[in-house]
Amino acid sequence: MYTIPSFEYLWMILFLGVAFIFLIVFLKSAVYLVKQAEAVVIERLGRFHRILTPGLHLVVPFLDKARQVSWSHIKDVDGRRYYRYITTLNRIDLREAAYDFPKQNVITKDNVTMEINALLYYQITDPKAAVYEITNLPEAIEKLTQTTLRNVIGSLDLDETLVSRDRINHELRVKLDEATDKWGVRINRVELQEVMPPADIREAMEKQMRAERTRRAVILESEGKKRSAILEAEGVQESQVLRAKGEAESRIIRADAEAQAIKLVRDAAPNSDPLPYLIALNYIKMMPELTQGKDDKMILVPYEASSLVGSLASMKKMFQDIK
Repeated sequence: MYTIPSFEYLWMILFLGVAFIFLIVFLKSAVYLVKQAEAVVIERLGRFHRILTPGLHLVVPFLDKARQVSWSHIKDVDGRRYYRYITTLNRIDLREAAYDFPKQNVITKDNVTMEINALLYYQITDPKAAVYEITNLPEAIEKLTQTTLRNVIGSLDLDETLVSRDRINHELRVKLDEATDKWGVRINRVELQEVMPPADIREAMEKQMRAERTRRAVILESEGKKRSAILEAEGVQESQVLRAKGEAESRIIRADAEAQAIKLVRDAAPNSDPLPYLIALNYIKMMPELTQGKDDKMILVPYEASSLVGSLASMKKMFQDIK
């Protein structure tokens, strides 16, 4: 048979339920599990008490409370429009963070307006200073970067701005790191993603670049032609020298041969003159060349050739003496 619980029993169940709920709330407010690369700033009765490092921690419920921090964020919509929103956090991220700033207009030393998009990498080193020394740390870093960038670009002209990107990055990093040190932040790197001069300046720069490339091409072509002419002249000169050396050596060889022939003829006929013999021999060798291709034409023999007969007579006498 079913019996209705007594009134005392119902009160006991209600008490146990309330105690269980209170225990859950107590544990939730008293136990903090902090993940790696995170930090929690604990306040006791509204004053700074301590910083919770990664691990499991116990705090006094209702007296100790995590400090709520407002953090701004920028969301890129289409590359031109940025959406800014603010979140409330009770944990500080200690990892290196990248902050992509919207494009801003800056003016160079020679009064040229351009758009620059900067990217900054920072890391929180002191959570207490990041919470109590500045309101909304990311927004403060953004504004400081924009003003510092305007000052740096304002001290350079257009050409220096376009070619000195590493110098600008280094100078920005040093100045921002000094300014944010009291906020417990370290600036690791600053990068200029885009440097966009006005359209007319870009067009003039492109024309100048094309003219410079054309000038370099003409200079290279002229230098090539000059080098080619020098090499050709040197080749002709070297060829002439080699030809002259060859002709000289050939003449020396022929002279040696003729001298040897004269010596042989003189040895064969000591009492005779070998010169008429050699002259007649040369005339005889030249006769085929004189008569070549002239079968139906008259050949004119030079006056000096009239001595050929006397030379032949001398040859006859020489051979008789040899015999």
